[in-house]
Amino acid sequence: MDESDEQLAARLAPALALLAAVGETGHVTRASELLGIPQPTASRRLAALSDLVGAPLVLPSGRGIRLTRAGRTLAAASTRALAGVAAAAREVREEIDPATGRVVLGFLHLLGRTLVPSLIRGFRERNPGVRFSLAQGSRQDMLRAAREGEIDLVFVAPLPLDDPELVSRPLADQELVLSVPPSHRFAARRRVRAAELAGEELVTLEHGYGLRQMTDDLCAAAGFEPRIAFEGQESETVRGLVAAGLGVAVLPRSGPARSASGVVEIPLSPAVFRTIGVSWPVGERLAPAARAFRDHVCSGVTGLGPGFRPATA
Repeated sequence: MDESDEQLAARLAPALALLAAVGETGHVTRASELLGIPQPTASRRLAALSDLVGAPLVLPSGRGIRLTRAGRTLAAASTRALAGVAAAAREVREEIDPATGRVVLGFLHLLGRTLVPSLIRGFRERNPGVRFSLAQGSRQDMLRAAREGEIDLVFVAPLPLDDPELVSRPLADQELVLSVPPSHRFAARRRVRAAELAGEELVTLEHGYGLRQMTDDLCAAAGFEPRIAFEGQESETVRGLVAAGLGVAVLPRSGPARSASGVVEIPLSPAVFRTIGVSWPVGERLAPAARAFRDHVCSGVTGLGPGFRPATA
């Protein structure tokens, strides 16, 4: 009688961590070191796995090894399965002692200056044993990581209110201003209308960043298509390009209205604010420490740091 898929999976399961490690390292010795098992044991287990499947899972490649097509298929499934088991093990540990849990937090680069440190500091005053793993990136990348369970919570703007896989809550409002070099014709102005930016060379973030989306939307509402001179991945890089006279940019207010790192900041008319919020996966997927931090940031009990005000949305 042929072995069922369920029976085969049960026999493969004990060695899936090894296959995933081999796929990650491309080397039996490194994989065995990663898992804390002797190298000969790892080699025997790989051979036994191939026998169970009925096809080779690895092949020699230089001084290491590479996965076959069958090996890649099983390794990918192993990685996904092990991530789920690791998350469950983490939740079990934290249910026993949530005060020593870990929060995986994602956020936009610029929020790491004041908002994120302020919120973490307020939480750690009451929960000193909780650890944080921090991830930064574009809005697009951070939201994808939250959907896929790679991170627990993400601070983004604008909020993904139409995403059925995520729950979102507004936290803070932050004013956006026009940043220009001191020599620019707008530098002495008290306010600038968005329509006046038509024809200006703009320095922006790349597509996928929330600030880029807001800049494009602002220009579209004013009736023109922006002329993009440079695109970057960090707001500070954009600010530096503006200071060098290479264009103007719509950025969050960073300091005194007339001078910030060689850049003059001018309010827009009417004033423009972005709402920053926190998002997390739907359902009860958060571990206890992550739930506690989510509840903390949503409670409004901690200061948001300079440049932010409680969200009005």
